[in-house]
Amino acid sequence: VQLQASGGGLVQAGGSLTLSCAASGNSANIDAMRWYRQTPGDVRVFVAVITRSGSTNLGDAVWGRSTISRDNFKNTMYLRINNLTSEDTAVYYCNADHEDETVWGQGTQVTVSS
Repeated sequence: VQLQASGGGLVQAGGSLTLSCAASGNSANIDAMRWYRQTPGDVRVFVAVITRSGSTNLGDAVWGRSTISRDNFKNTMYLRINNLTSEDTAVYYCNADHEDETVWGQGTQVTVSS
């Protein structure tokens, strides 16, 4: 299975954006899907997770202003973040549990301008 993250870009502070993570290939048995983010010199930080059945959890950094969702027919996960601040500037990565491994996609850059 391969993951393709998209939706990043330059956004003004206070704005919103929606990131997408599309799975392709042998994607029928994808379980949990997650978002992480990373800034230069730092480790990847957990952002959000959604299971195949739709259970969700959000990380502290986006709690209360984000929604994670997925469309199992399209094999796509979404992350909407509202009220963006400069602290949300990062490369956002998605991953997915597929059979016995966790697969990562490439990142999508989000830059928030103040």
